Amino acid sequence: MSDLRQVVDQGPMRGFQWVAIAVCVVLNMIDGFDVLVMAFTASSVAADWSLSGAQLGMLLSAGLLGMAAGSLFIAPWADRIGRRPLILLCLVISGTGMLLSSLSQTPTQLALLRGLTGLGIGGILASSNVIASEYASKRWRGLAVSLQSTGYALGATFGGLLAVWLLSHWGWRSVFFAGGLMTFAAIVPVLLWLPESLDFLLSRQPAKALDRVNRLAAKLDRPSLAALPALPVGGHANSGAFARLFDPEQRRSTLLIWVLFFLVMFGFYFIMSWTPKLLTQSGLSVQQGVTGGVLLSIGGIFGATLLGLLSARFSLARVLAGFMLITAVLLVIFTGLGSSFTAALGMGLLIGLFSNGCVAGLYALSPLIYGASVRATGVGWAIGIGRGGAILSPTVAGLMLDDGWQPLQLYTWFALVFVAAAVLLLTLLPAQKPQQMTPAQA
Repeated sequence: MSDLRQVVDQGPMRGFQWVAIAVCVVLNMIDGFDVLVMAFTASSVAADWSLSGAQLGMLLSAGLLGMAAGSLFIAPWADRIGRRPLILLCLVISGTGMLLSSLSQTPTQLALLRGLTGLGIGGILASSNVIASEYASKRWRGLAVSLQSTGYALGATFGGLLAVWLLSHWGWRSVFFAGGLMTFAAIVPVLLWLPESLDFLLSRQPAKALDRVNRLAAKLDRPSLAALPALPVGGHANSGAFARLFDPEQRRSTLLIWVLFFLVMFGFYFIMSWTPKLLTQSGLSVQQGVTGGVLLSIGGIFGATLLGLLSARFSLARVLAGFMLITAVLLVIFTGLGSSFTAALGMGLLIGLFSNGCVAGLYALSPLIYGASVRATGVGWAIGIGRGGAILSPTVAGLMLDDGWQPLQLYTWFALVFVAAAVLLLTLLPAQKPQQMTPAQA
């Protein structure tokens, strides 16, 4: 058992490992499209139903609320039934929510369906993030999870471009319908190319685990096992998974990850959810506002990759803190741009690069501090707590706008959030000591 884990940790990356990570990238693209589909259709939906800033903010938050619930209460089931079955179930849930969203007749209906969609996405994200981490070697783990995180930016970018075209031809409902079709289409690569987590098979030993482990052993050029080693006492006890996140040696790191996720997602989802609308209110056209939002996502593609490459050479935590501080500086600069479209384009790329890198860094950091038997639970709760910040930020921004704040002034306020996250990470850095993958750790 430990031999197979060591082969994955220390050996060269095989083709099937990169393919599994690529499928996780595709799954993360769904998250990017799902969040930005609401942001890009916000102006059209608001005009169609005459929504106030607070109402629109609540609509933007509805999907994030569902994602938080999915991360907190559905994702932990991946530690019980497996990462792959949970991903398939959640794809059906989120795809159904997207398709039905295209038929909604009131803001309340759309908000409820956005919540349903988010429920599935929350379960997918934690499980795919864990699999990407578990199938990467130790050397390339940071890069692999960061690449997986680029799926968000890729989905947001292509989704935004598709949204612009669909909005001009068939209206905002067509954007949700297309998203539903793409979500169901993602089931195919999962069935074909995403194996169950090796760590889950070794630590939980579900039905036919030996056969499945031996198929993976063959792909790793290792001999077949005659039998799986006996599980430690209590190895199948799953009721204490959440409690084990607060074991004495784990508690401080768990709380640190939770607060960092909350702060970064609070700032990040304000940027991604409101920027197209705020640029429009600052004097740009609706199409220019959407273009600015797309450029945030394009920058994010390079940001997650850059963070992954830097983490292969430098401390991931310190690189991440640097990204947080740079994001804060860029947001302050963005405040003074006024309604200059050209300047907004350039800054949009840079802000997207570094803010997406912040999220990618947290996704890369979180799986490393938990053992396999609680990893999906730990990552799911970290992401779920972060979704709490994501839920609050669009609503807070909407209330601030209704209270008379100028659109671009909000960016200075949210810059402070990234400064706080960086200071917290650097202050508590000695407490954060990510561990190697440990398949049977209880």
